[in-house]
Amino acid sequence: METANCSAAVVGNGDVVSQRERSLLPERLQRRDQERQLEAERRKQKRQDQEVVEEKSDFFTAAFARERAAVEELLQGGESVERLEEAAARLQGLQKLLNDSVLFLAAYEVRQAQEALAQLQAALADRRQQLQPKKRFAFKTRRKEAVLAPQVVDAAPGAAVAEGTLASPPSVTEEGAVGSSWLCGFSNLKSQVLEKRAEELHQRDVLLTELSDCTIRLYGNPNTLRLSKARRCTLLCGPVSTSVFLDDCSECVLAVACQQLRVHTTRDTRIFLQVTCRAIVEDCHGIRFAPYTWTYPGIDRDFESSGLDRSKNNWSDVDDFNWLARDMASPNWSVLPEEERTILGD
Repeated sequence: METANCSAAVVGNGDVVSQRERSLLPERLQRRDQERQLEAERRKQKRQDQEVVEEKSDFFTAAFARERAAVEELLQGGESVERLEEAAARLQGLQKLLNDSVLFLAAYEVRQAQEALAQLQAALADRRQQLQPKKRFAFKTRRKEAVLAPQVVDAAPGAAVAEGTLASPPSVTEEGAVGSSWLCGFSNLKSQVLEKRAEELHQRDVLLTELSDCTIRLYGNPNTLRLSKARRCTLLCGPVSTSVFLDDCSECVLAVACQQLRVHTTRDTRIFLQVTCRAIVEDCHGIRFAPYTWTYPGIDRDFESSGLDRSKNNWSDVDDFNWLARDMASPNWSVLPEEERTILGD
């Protein structure tokens, strides 16, 4: 009798478990169905997002190619200042188009566009130089002190005199100087404090080359800026309308605001940066980035003149063309710790 009761209890418990499982079954099925629906929705959204990106990329490619062709046509037939200025304006428009599109472009597309912009900017500078009036040839007595003069693109009034240099080197508009009226800068100088003001810099191309142990302050709005072969220099610059290029520099400190920054073959350099496009480093080591903090009276006016969007700053968004791994940080650049964010010479 007891055995029968035990068996009945076992059967009864089995029925309870079975009933419980049957009651949970619809809930499980419902949960699985919801998960399937969510996954399907995610895939659909991903597909739609990809289609939008492809459409935007196609639009960018077509618009960029069209404007690039227009700039090239203006440069090829640029026999007047007006045509060159139109080319410069459209080139700025191209840069803005790229800046507004970097979020959905692939890295190689950004690189190709930046290379094209750099080539157009170089061609524009060449055409501007070609339009400069030719100097009439004439024999003249060479000044004795000119023998000691270095190759100077331009120099600031009152700059300290270093050994082998002149207190008042020739300006860009004098005979024998390098460049054109659109080009200014400094070259072949050591241990000097160099400055240029807004009226000297406005929408001009600045070239700084072969400098060592110098402090350079550029108060104004250049069009482009190139720093080449600099050693242990501090460069503080106002907003640059288009591009900043660094090449073959070491142990420098820079404060720059621009649309595009490209750093090539440079080491052990700190860059205080405001940039609307992704910065690029190539063949570099020991580059450290921090936000742009330099200021001076009139900088708001210069930012307005430059056309830069101060709300966009991708100072820590850097592409290293020598480091393709996406899941590991590049060993060639890093973010400068806050306690080290002091701009020397400021």
